[in-house]
Amino acid sequence: MVKLRSLEIVNGSTAGFNTLVFLEMIRELLSWYDVNKRELPFRKDKDPYRIWISEIMAQQTRIEAMLPYYDRFIKKYPDVKSLANADDEELHKMWQGLGYYSRCRNLKKSAIECMERYDGKLPGSKEELVKLPGIGPYTAGAIASIAYDENVSAIDGNVIRVFSRLYDIHEDVTLSSTKKKIEKLVNESLPGSEYISDYNQALMELGALICIPQNPRCDKCPLQNECEAKDPSSLPVTPPKKGRPCLEKQIFIWVCDEKIHLKKREEKGLLHGLYGFDETKPENIIKEIRLNPYSHIFSHVTWKMDAKVVYVDSCVDTCFYTLDQIVEKYAIPSAFKPFLDEIIDRKLVKYKP
Repeated sequence: MVKLRSLEIVNGSTAGFNTLVFLEMIRELLSWYDVNKRELPFRKDKDPYRIWISEIMAQQTRIEAMLPYYDRFIKKYPDVKSLANADDEELHKMWQGLGYYSRCRNLKKSAIECMERYDGKLPGSKEELVKLPGIGPYTAGAIASIAYDENVSAIDGNVIRVFSRLYDIHEDVTLSSTKKKIEKLVNESLPGSEYISDYNQALMELGALICIPQNPRCDKCPLQNECEAKDPSSLPVTPPKKGRPCLEKQIFIWVCDEKIHLKKREEKGLLHGLYGFDETKPENIIKEIRLNPYSHIFSHVTWKMDAKVVYVDSCVDTCFYTLDQIVEKYAIPSAFKPFLDEIIDRKLVKYKP
């Protein structure tokens, strides 16, 4: 049982709950977390750098899927200085598989800024952290509260779901008015700097393990006696999802002398600045082989792609690489990765792994 020696409620409000009930609720949540929290590498200490990297990686990615990438990344870039000095191509390669490459670019930008402004360390307050590239209010709150014990909120999708059910909120959670309402409730619940690190992590963990989107495990919830939701599965309320537009693309994978042509995409639009395959048909084609079609779903659009391997009789520029070079050095976005894998599986180009 967690003993709360000096628990405080920010602003003195309990948002409708009896104060003693509210204190007991926090005690139950922290006791549950103490027993049920997952053993994760970034929880072994309160290193702000590692917490930062884990939070950025966990965006759009399940924790379990993210962990191998996290381990490799920390081994390659163990601190702010090494990340600030990272080679861009190597950084992209380390990020390959996680998608949303703007995240790793912003990591480097923030690392450089930390070297220049904060003596190679992450700033210790939510107010300063949120000024760094790629760090929003949630990530800033998570770093500040978990690493530095600042008594601030860290409101992610898990916390929104927990509080919308706890208070039986039926307003659309994507509306700014509802977001402010939930933020106010969360801020009123903060227990003080002594407990804030575990409290914020406990809320996130509760949402990830118990108060899950579908079929919540209410019988195992430490807050089941306080929860006001009559139909938890119906909450939080969100607007109907809009259909994604679908773009049809023809991909041409140029091959010359057992080398594949890579094209660096423009510095704008989807996958900007990354390497991919051509969308223009070359001249002097010797033969072509059709690959299996593939559709890749982005957050707001779907690419429906047909692809051909086209063998040409001359290398028109220097951007042709062996498969070994591509696999070892270049980050191929997941939108194009199935085509590369099929080339390897069908042995359409020489490869010595």
